[in-house]
Amino acid sequence: MNDVILQTSNLLKEYPGVIALDKISVAFRDGEVHALVGENGAGKSTLIKCLSGAISPDSGIIELGNEAYSSLTSALAKEKGIAVIHQEFNLVPSLSAAENVFLNAKTSPGFIANTKEREKMAAQIFESMGVSLDPSQTVWGMSPANMQLVEIAKAISGNVKILIMDEPTAPLTTNEVSMLFKIVKDLRSRGVAIIYISHRLEELFEIADRVTVMRDGKLVDTKNIEDVTRQSLISMMTGRVLSNVYPERDQKIGDEILRVEDLCGLGVEHVNFSLRKGEVLGFAGLVGAGRSEIMSVLYGAYPKTCGNVYINGQLVEIKSPSDAVANGIGLIPEDRKNHGLFLFQSARWNITIGIIKQLSSYGVVSAKKEQQTAEEYISRFSIKVSSPDQLVLNLSGGNQQKVVIAKAMALGTDIAIFDEPTRGVDVGAKWEIYKRINELAESGKAVIMISSELPELLAMCDRIVVLCERTQNGCVPKERFSQELILSLASGGEEDIYE
Repeated sequence: MNDVILQTSNLLKEYPGVIALDKISVAFRDGEVHALVGENGAGKSTLIKCLSGAISPDSGIIELGNEAYSSLTSALAKEKGIAVIHQEFNLVPSLSAAENVFLNAKTSPGFIANTKEREKMAAQIFESMGVSLDPSQTVWGMSPANMQLVEIAKAISGNVKILIMDEPTAPLTTNEVSMLFKIVKDLRSRGVAIIYISHRLEELFEIADRVTVMRDGKLVDTKNIEDVTRQSLISMMTGRVLSNVYPERDQKIGDEILRVEDLCGLGVEHVNFSLRKGEVLGFAGLVGAGRSEIMSVLYGAYPKTCGNVYINGQLVEIKSPSDAVANGIGLIPEDRKNHGLFLFQSARWNITIGIIKQLSSYGVVSAKKEQQTAEEYISRFSIKVSSPDQLVLNLSGGNQQKVVIAKAMALGTDIAIFDEPTRGVDVGAKWEIYKRINELAESGKAVIMISSELPELLAMCDRIVVLCERTQNGCVPKERFSQELILSLASGGEEDIYE
């Protein structure tokens, strides 16, 4: 039995109208990967913020070794060997990998940092991690996997004892995930306690020793990983049984609504596909294949260099997002926080901002119409808010995503482009989003779905377009779906196009 290195006793944190942590008592051991799971809003982030000193609990105790604290500061947490790798990278793009690793750290006497010395020290850390990364390389332009490695190196550079990893595999490919797991296992063998947060439940059975489930601010249970199943975890997380991870859809595919011929732009070339009413068309490919880029071109966010777009059989010119919206195309972007939402505005404001002219008379917004519209879409998409005026910043990831979807639908979207719609979203909210996508298709809307999760595409889509190295390498119909075929095409396998 490993020694307990960190534990909480009756940790309580309240916000107005919400108990974020309800007397949480949990122990973490050294040399162990301890998974922390729960739906968005379960209290995971609040617990991590208390452990890292970002916020103070209202009551309860945090014990580190033989010392007990009512709260921690960020400086004290760092001094005690607690480091956090956040889901969103906390790097300075203009600086090198080495400079990011030792950011705010004193590595040499005097006031001026020795760059060469830092690069040498960073190289030693990368070598200890078993990775080959140039410490002098600027972070700007690095792949997500290499950025993740820099974050890990930064975390372990200060003699880390407790490493908290928040959704570390979200931006990574399958091969990159395997590399990350090797690093995690090596850190575990050195006695580091790892608190591992992930919505990808299948990962836990490969990497975790124990798992703690949280729901609605409460601790549901802590179990050894061999004593749980995926289904039992889902039931504990949601408080209900989800017999099917993917809801069924009554498939009724109608007439063609969109045709794209030889579309090029943003370095992506020769993309051809059609889309029908009631259809969910998937886009698969490895990171960097150009899926999001070609959709940005289709949406008018970037200019096309060649190709034609037809909507309902008519040639259209889409030179801006406003042109796309006018032609019934809506985009639910991959990065909802930076590109899909106004975080410091209310749910009501976010949902109605795109149709504010329709809600106005003589330049004056009708507060009644705005409120009614917001309430209609909040109800339609089951968005959990205390009121329509709640700030989007304070919503869970799943509810933020549903606000983005509601905003797009309020615009009168007939062709909805979902780019990584369930990234960073818990299993319960995923099911809700899948249900909304199915409902859109069943109502006669057409859906394009980009996802890095192959099981998601295979379960949700009617056909899958596969991109490889920024060009199209296949279009696979549902009757030929297989993970092996999609991965083969995404990796440059022989062209196998089916319409």
